Amino acid sequence: MTTTSPTPRRRPAAYTAALAALLVPAAAMPAAPAAAAPSVDATVLVDEVYGGGGNNGGAYDRDFVELYNPGPEAVSLDGWSVQYGSAGGSTWSSQTDLTGQIPAGGSFLVAQAYGSDTDQPDLPTPDVEGGIFMSGSGAKVALVSSTDRLTCLGADCATAADVVDLVGWGSSTNTFLGSGPAPGTGNATSVARVDHAHTVDNAADFVAGAPTPTNSGAAPTPTPTPTPSPSEDPEPATATIAEIQGTGDASPLAGQDVTTRGVVTATYPTGGFDGFVLQTAGTGGDPADDATPGASDAVFVYSAAAAQEVAVGDHVEVTGEVTEYYGLTEVSAASWTVLDEPAPAVKPTTTSWPATEPEREALENMLLAPTGDFTVTDTYSTNRYGTVGLASGDTPLVQPTTAGRPGSDEAAAQEADNAARGVLLDDGSSWDYTSASRSSTPLPWLNGTDPVRVGASVTFTGPVVLDYRYSAWGFQPTTQLTGSNAGETQPATFEDTREAAPQDVGGDLTVATFNVLNYFTTTGDQLEGCSYYTDRDGDPISVSGGCLARGAADAENLQRQETKIVAAISALGADVVSLEEIENSAAFGKDRDQALSDLVDALNDADGAGTWAFVDSPAQVPSDEDVIRNAFVYRTATAEPVGASQILLGSEAFGNAREPLAQVFQPAGGDVDGAGDDVVVVSNHFKSKGSAGPWPGDEDAGDGQGSSNESRVRQATALVEFADDVAAEAGTDKVLLVGDFNAYEQEDPIVVLTDAGYTDLGPTTGEYTYSYGGQVGSLDHVLASTAAAEAVSGVDIWNINAYEPVANEYSRYDYNVTDLYDTTPFRSSDHDPILVGLELTEEPSAAPWERDVVYTAGDVVTSDGRTFEALWWTRGEVPGASPWGAWAEIGAEVSTPEGTFRAWTASTVYTGGETVVHDGELWRARWWTRNQAPGDPYGPWEQLG
Repeated sequence: MTTTSPTPRRRPAAYTAALAALLVPAAAMPAAPAAAAPSVDATVLVDEVYGGGGNNGGAYDRDFVELYNPGPEAVSLDGWSVQYGSAGGSTWSSQTDLTGQIPAGGSFLVAQAYGSDTDQPDLPTPDVEGGIFMSGSGAKVALVSSTDRLTCLGADCATAADVVDLVGWGSSTNTFLGSGPAPGTGNATSVARVDHAHTVDNAADFVAGAPTPTNSGAAPTPTPTPTPSPSEDPEPATATIAEIQGTGDASPLAGQDVTTRGVVTATYPTGGFDGFVLQTAGTGGDPADDATPGASDAVFVYSAAAAQEVAVGDHVEVTGEVTEYYGLTEVSAASWTVLDEPAPAVKPTTTSWPATEPEREALENMLLAPTGDFTVTDTYSTNRYGTVGLASGDTPLVQPTTAGRPGSDEAAAQEADNAARGVLLDDGSSWDYTSASRSSTPLPWLNGTDPVRVGASVTFTGPVVLDYRYSAWGFQPTTQLTGSNAGETQPATFEDTREAAPQDVGGDLTVATFNVLNYFTTTGDQLEGCSYYTDRDGDPISVSGGCLARGAADAENLQRQETKIVAAISALGADVVSLEEIENSAAFGKDRDQALSDLVDALNDADGAGTWAFVDSPAQVPSDEDVIRNAFVYRTATAEPVGASQILLGSEAFGNAREPLAQVFQPAGGDVDGAGDDVVVVSNHFKSKGSAGPWPGDEDAGDGQGSSNESRVRQATALVEFADDVAAEAGTDKVLLVGDFNAYEQEDPIVVLTDAGYTDLGPTTGEYTYSYGGQVGSLDHVLASTAAAEAVSGVDIWNINAYEPVANEYSRYDYNVTDLYDTTPFRSSDHDPILVGLELTEEPSAAPWERDVVYTAGDVVTSDGRTFEALWWTRGEVPGASPWGAWAEIGAEVSTPEGTFRAWTASTVYTGGETVVHDGELWRARWWTRNQAPGDPYGPWEQLG
């Protein structure tokens, strides 16, 4: 079959950048990406942006923005400005006013702030001096034809009259042009246009690479002189695929017409790739047998028509031009022929993940059978674009500032490790499965039955093709994968790592922290002006702005959200739970505790009347509070508040965050006359990283700590003083600082707290509470004072949220025909809860039981070699005589591989959540029980492991 009329190329430019997903507030599904349509004939372009200047490993000592004039005449920049905003920020926070002119076909260099390492190379002489501290990973820059500060964000910037050009780069930026942002950068890379391309699509026009700052003194780009066409087209050269690929990162034959042959290993007639993969016959298998080391034996052939006609296994000859399509070597087929002559079959190359760029280039587009360990590290874009982020090895990628201090060698090593290990597992398409035209096609990878979770191991069950698209290396199936054909084409499966409950942390009081994802019982439909994220039918699901509400759009969606949150808090098993991101009902003219009361009502509906209570608001609260707040709920049978709650008042540091809330707790029935079993718990929610606060140092410094680091440092400092005051008043030195600190483990705010003597308990678990940009780390912490740390009996992070696909949230309900909503705790929020056990009371000493002595509740005795505790007043009743009497036997401690637990006894009262050993097996109580031995599958005991 031969054709000479290839289909015109048209592809979406980016649906993911490296391993990062397009992160938006997790409460809701994003609306359509920020699209923009400034004129493609823009007079001046933002041509290159570099924010890593002066950072560790930077290419230059300062940041810069380079402009370019594509026109035939010079353009005056007097009265114009370059404006900057952080990736997720809600304002354009900085600007540099411009003067001078940019020559025809020339560049214009706007220098920005110096970094800390001034030993790095200097920029060429700038045309304008600025002082903006720009992010080294991602942000937004606009060229504005005035000096008035922009007020637009997202798609609105496309219609702003004074926006000449704009680039958003990095996966988390909220404002960009076209189908997606430009790729993210590092300290040694910038984003720059490819040959000054301007298709009004940041993802298509920009690539990441080494910075190339150019000022207006450089020679303008010459206008090419047309080359006369020869009277006859030359015959295409015959070349092997290895010769087409070459041994570098670009084809040595780029721009030339060639004829080559191979065997079809993958076809993409649907999904937007519009082509197929051709590999030299007989190649693959053992890498040691590679006859062309350093050069790939496979190439992508671009032709929508040919993709419809060839099949895997066909022996095909192709003629067309060799091109480099954003880093992927291709042959744009002008003609093709399916050959009759047989050809040796291609074998998948068995290989572990190639960690270096040359090793990957040598395998570009080849059929692979990956070996070694692979782990899921990112599921954020899976429900939208069908991509799963993987990491080679048995761990996900880790935030650099979780591994080391900002700017340290350890952080840099982690960043390098992330770059070396990351790879996408794609679906063989560029479709957006939430778009109106695609939402009726079932999602690939996600089906509601087999979870795909961060941290899960990956098993490859079929071959994949290694290719390079959208600034990332990826594994592609051999044809487009959807939920409809997964049984035949899905090349990988995933370990199920879900845990029905957290680990038993012991102790006589358990404390947890849980960010509940903007739990608002004031729904959007109760207010004026709310805008909404909508489902595929256009029905409102959650509030996107326009009013004070932040949660569900209406009662139906609130019920979905509440059901999952209640399930999570109930199964968490904690005695005390600190809540963050719950509605401050006073903002809506209600009692401040109304939403908190509503949540407790829902918990008691699920767990039984009176099981839960909430801590009342303090008598005095700040005069100007956020619409979200911190709060406490507790189990009445196991925990007691001591005194009233207190909130930090009059602190300038918390002008842009939620003030800390403190409450003293003790185990239920604890010491009423002393503070020996008391613990101060302080709930926190520091300023987020998404936008810059008011203090010097709040701008994103590009060191991994994000925006508002100075704000969080000040908040941590104020928190230490507040906690000291509350503890001194309570007469205890046991203090837990808990909550969402919006800072990873090695960042400045956490170091302020550890330098003050607190121990961060989360790192002891080897788990993390948050996933962002395909990397894990903990924004949520439990920090214990020295005395509290000595009382800790166990710690666990229960990974029910951050490791789950965002598609499982209540707010993503009905964005695709695949319904992933369920009533389980999984993806009840975007943060994972942390659970800590404390031994606050000493074991009472046991004396021998005496028949004539009066015993009251809590008295402990020994009888017949066993230990018993009195449940109520008793005299003369022999311990152990009846499993229903006043005496409860205290089971002996039993050491198991999972920890130390007490043996089950018939007379002990279990209220639900306790773990015991019985007949050598571990069991957990589902509900209240006494004298019911573990073993009945329908009874109160659940076997563990």
